[in-house]
Amino acid sequence: MITLRGRWEELADIKDELARRDWFMGTSGNLAIKVNDNPTEFLVTASGKDKNKRTKEDFLHVNINGEPIEETILKPSAETLLHCAIYSKTSAGCSLHVHTVANNVISELYGNQGKINFQGLELIKAFDLWEEDAILSIPIIPNHAHIPRLAEEFQTYLDGDKGAVLIRNHGITVWGRDGFEAKKLLEACEFLFQYQLTLRQIK
Repeated sequence: MITLRGRWEELADIKDELARRDWFMGTSGNLAIKVNDNPTEFLVTASGKDKNKRTKEDFLHVNINGEPIEETILKPSAETLLHCAIYSKTSAGCSLHVHTVANNVISELYGNQGKINFQGLELIKAFDLWEEDAILSIPIIPNHAHIPRLAEEFQTYLDGDKGAVLIRNHGITVWGRDGFEAKKLLEACEFLFQYQLTLRQIK
């Protein structure tokens, strides 16, 4: 049986693992995991918290509009509307957003193209792309300062229960059917970005 406490611990474990990779510079990034389908509710990281530490105030329990279900002085992460869009438009169970040097640089290098494509690399199989000539295409959208506008453009790319979108000079958001899949997709994306940057250096 899925419980709120169980989902909390699952998301906390993911946060701890990503923190060990140093993917939460300057309190950046946010994570969410669904806890209920009807009505849709999820846990999301609290704004401005040091994600290298594990506390009782790491996450908020919010509704589909990103509003806290219980009275609290904590505020949901700034990009909570992105997670709201994911749970409104897909059946995903977990969504992760991180800012790394690699994903920021890639988003700037390929931002004018509006996407970056990967082909012939083993890790695109994380996205269930098994054909020999398969192409993984990750969209890159502008970094709108107005979060509702950002969420509006972001949701146009929510065409499946798993996926990834880069926000130019901001970060990447991935979503998957559960916490394991979302983390797998994030790891695969970050590997691909680092690979592409390394390849450009030696050419």
